[in-house]
Amino acid sequence: MAGAALSTFASPGDAISQQAKTRRRAAAPEGGLSALDIAFLDEMQRSACLYFTEQSDPASGQVLDRAANKTSTGNLDPRPAASIAATGFGLTALCIADKRGYRAPNTDDDFALKQVRSTLNFHLNNMPHERGFFYHFSNVRSGRPLSFSEVSSIDTAIFLCGVLTCRAHFNDSTVNYLATQLYNRVDWPWMLNGGSTFSMGWMPRSGFLALRWDHYCELMMLYLLAIGSPTNPISPEHWANFRRPRMKYSTYDYIGGRDPLFVHQYSHAWFDFGHKRDAFANYFNNSVTATRAHKEWCMSLNRGYDDDYWGVSASDWQHGYTAWGGPPLMGPVDGSVVPAAVAGSLPFLPTECMRVLRSLKEKFGKDAWGRYGPADAFHPDQLWYDPDVLGIDLGISLLMAENLRSRFVWDTFMSNPEAQAAMRLCGFKAD
Repeated sequence: MAGAALSTFASPGDAISQQAKTRRRAAAPEGGLSALDIAFLDEMQRSACLYFTEQSDPASGQVLDRAANKTSTGNLDPRPAASIAATGFGLTALCIADKRGYRAPNTDDDFALKQVRSTLNFHLNNMPHERGFFYHFSNVRSGRPLSFSEVSSIDTAIFLCGVLTCRAHFNDSTVNYLATQLYNRVDWPWMLNGGSTFSMGWMPRSGFLALRWDHYCELMMLYLLAIGSPTNPISPEHWANFRRPRMKYSTYDYIGGRDPLFVHQYSHAWFDFGHKRDAFANYFNNSVTATRAHKEWCMSLNRGYDDDYWGVSASDWQHGYTAWGGPPLMGPVDGSVVPAAVAGSLPFLPTECMRVLRSLKEKFGKDAWGRYGPADAFHPDQLWYDPDVLGIDLGISLLMAENLRSRFVWDTFMSNPEAQAAMRLCGFKAD
């Protein structure tokens, strides 16, 4: 994964290879998108995949939580913090890169497969864990947890979604074995800690965190993975144990809470909730409504948002990282825009989200775009453009763009029998 070896993988000014352009001309438009839309998404995805190859350690396969965007030369960022969630997105990114042929001319055809093998082997045999659950943040090279980090239930779930995507995509006995072992060793009932909902995590010195995954958000993947486990499952009855509060804003009524927009996106990156419902909702349609409500709410704030410029979700801002969004207002929403907010909702509102992304690139691309795509957040009126990108924000953007274009992540992940069984056990039926 040395930067020099992958310097032609993509570049800020010319991320689309001539081969990719030729393939697009010969192919029919994807998902009702125009040729210009497809070209834009292809460049965005190629740049995001570059992050997940350059900003991961070649031995451990761990992906950095964040890296410089405008000033990056392709070498591994010196900041050592890897994120297990970013690594899960990164494993899925390797599947997308393999499918689409996103690799440098001097990289062999098996690069993605080799990196997946190394990553899974390290996490199975060398990475510290507690009963199969991984620490949220760790040293990118050694895998040792950072001193402040918890063993995270939800971030482990994101990692495992990437693991199972790789198992389904690569027809490889080694990947199949390693991925299955990683999933099967997780002791899901342990993380319940005697309760009816999952703890958010565990700390070596103080034990389980008091906070629980007890209301609707990105938690659906966590419960489905646990219910579908062939070795250490929890009862399907737990699916009904988390609350599903109603959010009413303007003319919109949907399941949600005082959370950033990403909570309506993350589980949908892998689990296909389209055209199906359980006893409570059609969650895909729910995310469509939540995204529409978020757009209208942004435009009601009189902070510069319009049809070409809207979208806020957990991200950086000028003073650090924050969980902001709405409705209702949460955090210091100041007129900044977060590209991942709309990119993560591409399958829900394709026309509206594509309009924003293309407009942002057209108007602010010189300042806001870098080696890996758009800055994590920016506020052009205040001349602030985040110098960094975040792995999880690039990840949700990449996966949802691919799902809009081809359904590849959905179809691949959902071919896992455990995912199918979990949704069946939770009562999902065609809608």
